[in-house]
Amino acid sequence: MQPYNNLHATLSIIKASLRSIFRSPSAVVFSLLFPLIFIVIFANIGGGAVSIDAGLAKNADTLNPIYHVLKNYNVINLRKELSVADMQKNLNKGSLDAIINIHKNNGLPAYTLDVTFTAASQEKGNMLRSLLKSLLYQFNTQADPNVRPKIAELKETTIKGREYKYIDFILPGQLGFSLLNIGVFGTAFVFLSLRQTLVIKRFFATPVKKYSIILGEMLARVAFALLSAIIIISIGHYAFGFTLVNGVATVLNMLLLAFIGLVVFMGFGFIISGLARNETSVPPLSNIITLPQFLLSGTFFSTAAFPKWLQPVSNILPLTHLNNAMRKVAFEGAGLLEVSHQLLILFIWGVAIYAVAIKTFKWE
Repeated sequence: MQPYNNLHATLSIIKASLRSIFRSPSAVVFSLLFPLIFIVIFANIGGGAVSIDAGLAKNADTLNPIYHVLKNYNVINLRKELSVADMQKNLNKGSLDAIINIHKNNGLPAYTLDVTFTAASQEKGNMLRSLLKSLLYQFNTQADPNVRPKIAELKETTIKGREYKYIDFILPGQLGFSLLNIGVFGTAFVFLSLRQTLVIKRFFATPVKKYSIILGEMLARVAFALLSAIIIISIGHYAFGFTLVNGVATVLNMLLLAFIGLVVFMGFGFIISGLARNETSVPPLSNIITLPQFLLSGTFFSTAAFPKWLQPVSNILPLTHLNNAMRKVAFEGAGLLEVSHQLLILFIWGVAIYAVAIKTFKWE
């Protein structure tokens, strides 16, 4: 008699699990339909709350009254932590709207604002230009009207750059949201259901190995998630102009990131399936994991727009790093080595999550 083939068992589990996923309306709605709806809405109405990211030059004078007024504008986020090279790179790609340099002069005008705008962010650049002109007008009208030139003047230049559309920001966030839902809710519900309905216990009466059960269910979710990712990326690119710098190579890198992110998120699902006593307790436990990441990981708005005290919390979450890696790969054409920091954070999360999952996961 031939030995039992666990590969065939694994493939059968994958096939059966995929069939059950596609027959589940909630799986399709939350993992594919909702992200697509959000993409359509936000791609057409823009980014909602406006935040202008402006780099502050390293040699800028920060002791003058113009700077003190400027830093208190809530709509302007002055980025002082970026290096000169990072400022220039972000300005070229449109993720930074301008670079501001304030000079103190020996004569009149007392101050000069040198502002470099980018054609990649024309809308926010025009808003910043209007704000700066209004600010300087206020300073100049307070001066002696007989004195010319005025206290401050604006000098501006504009560089060319690749347009950074809102779809380039929103789509990776929605893709991450889809992966988070598939990994957490899908895994938690399926393994709790298999345990409660004694399906796993029946498996134990067969030659099927434990790893075949887990591997089969995991690969089914991976296949569904990657299919969803391909659909989301394709609709975003062809319908809304989502940027894929290197074409197919960029898509493949995004799919690899999606796979890594999904594996990490499934660890959360294994933990919840072990902690939950029944199906009604799965949604509350899952929402504890998903909601903070959904709201704080830059899914809809840049984490740079959050209050300073909240940004460290955002920067800890795994979805934040997956979203950032996706955006760098898609818009900047970064390779996986260039997002090694984000991958390292995801790896650390994965090790920690699966260490807990091993302790909490239950077969019966």
